Amino acid sequence: MGSVKKTLAISCLMMVLCGVSVASTVYQVGDSAGWTSMGGVDYQDWSADKNFHVGDVLVFNYNIEFHNVKQVTSQDFEACNATSPIATYTNGSDAINLERIGHVYFICGFPGHCQAGQRIEILVSPVTSSPSPAHWPLSSRSSASSDLYSDKLLWTLSVLAFCLLGFAY
Repeated sequence: MGSVKKTLAISCLMMVLCGVSVASTVYQVGDSAGWTSMGGVDYQDWSADKNFHVGDVLVFNYNIEFHNVKQVTSQDFEACNATSPIATYTNGSDAINLERIGHVYFICGFPGHCQAGQRIEILVSPVTSSPSPAHWPLSSRSSASSDLYSDKLLWTLSVLAFCLLGFAY
């Protein structure tokens, strides 16, 4: 158990020192409708107002008797071709981590489902950081810098407190 605490301590210290954000957003594809060919979900409309970043998670919920999730290339996405997927998911509640920037494509591999609209293209962006002081308006620089410092200090103290609480057990 001692090595686990040591590893946790080192991980927490690295997070604090590097200012690494561990926050990610979890998106349920299709919201309450889930991943389906029924119900008129337009997955492109669903994704249009969302900003996906590296580290975010897509959750596909569906009935395994009627659907699956296949990650495909852009060409296979356009052609609704499920015969040579990059990855196949079949458990009915698949959590897929977005690990790289760029476009990611998913379709249902059941015959006719992709053609009926059960497909989604996701654009993954890099994790964004706060704008540098050089981009802030001159009149608000000192205030914004102070706020940024306070936010980072609060985040650092929160992570440190979380880590220290882990050692109480």
